Amino acid sequence: MIRTDGRKNDELRPLKIVRNFIPNAEGSVLVEMDLTRVICTASVESRVPPWLKDSGHGWVTAEYGMLPRSTLTRTPRERLSRSGRTSEIQRLIGRSLRAVTDLAKIGDRTVTLDCDVIQADGGTRTACITGAAMALADAFNIMVEDGVLKEFPMKDLVGAVSVGIFEDEIMLDLTYEEDSQAQVDFNVVMTGGGRLVEVQGTSERGTFGRSELNSMLDFAEAGIKKLVSAQKEVLADIAGKWF
Repeated sequence: MIRTDGRKNDELRPLKIVRNFIPNAEGSVLVEMDLTRVICTASVESRVPPWLKDSGHGWVTAEYGMLPRSTLTRTPRERLSRSGRTSEIQRLIGRSLRAVTDLAKIGDRTVTLDCDVIQADGGTRTACITGAAMALADAFNIMVEDGVLKEFPMKDLVGAVSVGIFEDEIMLDLTYEEDSQAQVDFNVVMTGGGRLVEVQGTSERGTFGRSELNSMLDFAEAGIKKLVSAQKEVLADIAGKWF
């Protein structure tokens, strides 16, 4: 079948990354996956959560939010409490970044990745992971250059992408239209070295076989390799030193 945007089934959406998008932050990027657009910033604070006090280990965490008109109809701001979806996405982003960070090298510091969706067309959480990894790398690089850290604490880059089965065909990087009607929907997080960090997947209608699962992971792996390559291209001045 022909996808609504004309892509091949194993093709990523057009990717654009703008580095240092928010000058005030230690690291920041704007990531555009066609109509999905997210801003990711990294902020460093000299504190840690209570359970890490005096441990010598730092912390990396994330917050996620959507602007009210990032979606087709207005999404109310989450003022008093976060929805279950938001909390789950924040935890996913945080886990993904901690998986490639040596927290013992940060010291008594917390790095918060703020991920804000300014336009949503599917794949917002995966775009946030891809962008947050770049913002985190920039923040750590600045800390090393300024003598705040002795060693660069990030072991690898990490990227993420959605994959699923739509109208009986496996497709990479689902748009909202595809995702909302998909028979199977997965989010895959992987390091630049090809190690899996997390696989979130479910069948929305019916079932899927082991061979289809393997094919979806193959699609995701190939897509993430392209995303990591793009990350390294944008981070060219530091990628050669650290990754």
